Order: sequence, then C-alpha cells, then structure tokens
Amino acid sequence: MSTALGISGVTAVLQTMLNTLLNAEQMGSVSVTSVAPDLAQAAVASGTDYPLTVNLFLHQVTPNAAWRNIGYPSLGPDGATRLKNPPLALDLHYLLTAYATGNFQAEALLGCAIQMLHDTPTLPRSQIRSILNNLTATDPTNVLSPLLGSSGLAEQIEMIKIMPATLGREEMAWLWTALKADYRPTFPFQVSVVLIQTPVPAVAAMPVITPLVTVQQGLLSLLNALAAASPPNGQPAACIGDVVALSGTYLAGATSVTLSNSQQGIQKVITPLTALGSGSYTFVVPAGAGPPFGPAPTDLVAGVYLATVQVPSGSDTVSTNGVPLAIAPQIGSSWSPGTIASGSGVVVTVPCTPYLWPTQEISLFIGGQGAPITLPPPPPPTPAPTNSPAFNFPILQPTSKPVPVWLRVDGVDSPILNLAGAAPTFAQPMVQVT
Repeated sequence: MSTALGISGVTAVLQTMLNTLLNAEQMGSVSVTSVAPDLAQAAVASGTDYPLTVNLFLHQVTPNAAWRNIGYPSLGPDGATRLKNPPLALDLHYLLTAYATGNFQAEALLGCAIQMLHDTPTLPRSQIRSILNNLTATDPTNVLSPLLGSSGLAEQIEMIKIMPATLGREEMAWLWTALKADYRPTFPFQVSVVLIQTPVPAVAAMPVITPLVTVQQGLLSLLNALAAASPPNGQPAACIGDVVALSGTYLAGATSVTLSNSQQGIQKVITPLTALGSGSYTFVVPAGAGPPFGPAPTDLVAGVYLATVQVPSGSDTVSTNGVPLAIAPQIGSSWSPGTIASGSGVVVTVPCTPYLWPTQEISLFIGGQGAPITLPPPPPPTPAPTNSPAFNFPILQPTSKPVPVWLRVDGVDSPILNLAGAAPTFAQPMVQVT
C-alpha cells in the first residue's frame, strides 16, 4: 500500500511523463507544471513572451466507492483494539490546461497530452518506480524528490488507472470562477485508485498448531444461548440490589454472569447465580465499594451493559451471546423535601446510588424540567465520583401539584413508575415546586 505521499507521487509521475512526451514533439521548449491555475497563469504572464506551458492541477479528491468498505471493521468491540489497517482508497480528479500565445499552439499541446493519457490507461509499475526513484535527478530542488521513491505507489495492490471525466459547462464555469483564473483549454480526467495505509500494529489470531475437531449429534439444538436479562416487576432497568432473571437455552451449570460497559471501560463478573431451571438463573446487582476509595474499575455504574453467561463445556468454559441490561440510578430514600421554591438559578442537590462518574452524562428532571449536573467553577479540581450531585436550574417553574423527580445517567432513568402493584403508580420521590 502507499503512504500519504502516494497522492504526490501520482502527480509527479504524470508531470514527468507529460514533460518527456511534449518536449519530444518538436514544438519547442514546453514547461510542464503542477500548480494552481492562478499561479500558472501568473508565471506565464510574467515573461516577455508566453512560453508553451501545460499545467496539471489536482482539484478534487474523493473516496473510491469500490474500495471504501474493504477491510472493515478495523477496531474490536472495545473501540481501542486494532484488528486491521483498512486502506484509505482515493480517486484523484485533475484538470489538464494548456497555455500558449501563438495560433492553435494550445490546441496542439492539449491534443498531445490527451493522446498520451489515452494511450496509457494504466501506469506500469516499472515506470512509476523508475520515475519516482529518479526525481532527485530530474527535479533536484524539490524537497519531496528524495522521499517519493519510498511512497510505495508502485507496490500497492491496485494499479493506477487513468480515465477521462466529464464536467458540464456550469461545473466548469463555477470551478474556474472559484480558481480566480482566466479560462484556458482544459481537459478533466480522473486517476483511480490510490490506496493509503498506515502501518499501525494490529492484533492477529494465533495460529492453530493441532486442530481438535469433534462431532456431536444435534449440535445446533444444544447451543448455549442467552435470550434475555429481565429486571424485576417488568421495570425497564434494574437498580443496585435488584434481582435480575436470566433466561435462555442450555444454561445448565452456569457459573457466572459478566456485565460489560464499553463506554466506561467496566467489566464485572458476578457470582453466584441462583438456578431456577436448566435455562433460567437469577443474580443480585451488587453495590460498589464506595468511599473512601470511590468506585473501583469493577464497580457498576448507571448505564447500559452487555450481559453474557459463562457455561462449562467439558474442560472449557464458554460464554453465551450478549443481551442488553440497563442499570438505573436511584435517588436516595432519605431525600424527601416535599416542596422546592421556584425561581432562577435554583440549585438542587440529591443523594443517589450508585456513584456518578465525571465521564457520564447526568441530568435531573423535576416534572419534566431538566438541568445538567453542576461542576465546580473554573478552574475546577479533578472531578471525583459523587453520590450527592448538585444541579443548577436556570429557571424552575412552579407546579400545580407534586410531580415525580428522576435522574437520567447515560440515557438510563431512575425508576419513575412503581410496577409492583396491580396498577402502576408514581414512584418516590415526589415534590411540588412552589
């Protein structure tokens, strides 16, 4: 694959090829450049007599549609482990412009250049390699000349192809207006494809030395599968201390459940499990260590987790598929203000479990009126986990009756409805804004 210098390498190869061809056509000395059209025009106009000039200008770079999804995904489920280095596939869009002062000279230059592009629809690897390795001799003043030989352009898996492009009159007029240069005879074409790849270390699976294959009748019917992780009483999320039910197929002998939250980098293994049958277990959502050390990396916080069950299989232990489980924050039962005064800049502090981390998105809602967590004034000290967050309501409107209060942490709400009874009721706490 190419390095980031592959784009520059394509331009250098095309410029060198055009320079060799046009100066062999007995039309006199021809200057081949690869600058913006306004700079090319200024250089041509600076001479007493306009020299014959052909300018190559890269005006657009676009992703290649055929290659853009090759090699994905590049990262593992944790979002950090690199599995592959997918190439960045690019198409290069050029304008080929001829400058001359004599009659039909610009047309002759453009015709010869277009013919060369037509006769070379694919750039040979040997020619790319030769041109880039000899740039120090052909263009010794350019600081990139000694670097382009190691760009890897000739060694990339896809060959460099040249194809004509079509720009309508409106596109061409808009383009030259944006370039702030006078229009000259121009031929648009496209070069495809440049594959840029960063040589970043990636994780690879270890090779299998001795394959161990066994045949088991009815393997599909004995698949260990987890169907759901259900909080109690039909609640959408479980709280700390709740009993969660696991249901699935062929979970007999399950030893533990693992809760993973990639957003916060948490992976918690919970034991023991209480068996209700071969395909059903329960476990209790554990509380964290708390102060004086604050939440440990394995302490559960509010958020959405992926639950998997570990089941013994012979001498090994296998993990089932993952199912989502939301763990909700909970406002402490000791918080029962009854009423809160309305007004502007109202600060409300509530106790809660589990601890809230500084990296979480946290809001408090009073009957639908929301406010984000209040951080210390700048410059703040390093934020620490807290179980008594403060919230600043810019304007807190009065309510006609008590309304529910709930926390929202990483998109998970604390219990709003009590679903344990025959009919749903609002869960505590309830306050009235006066």
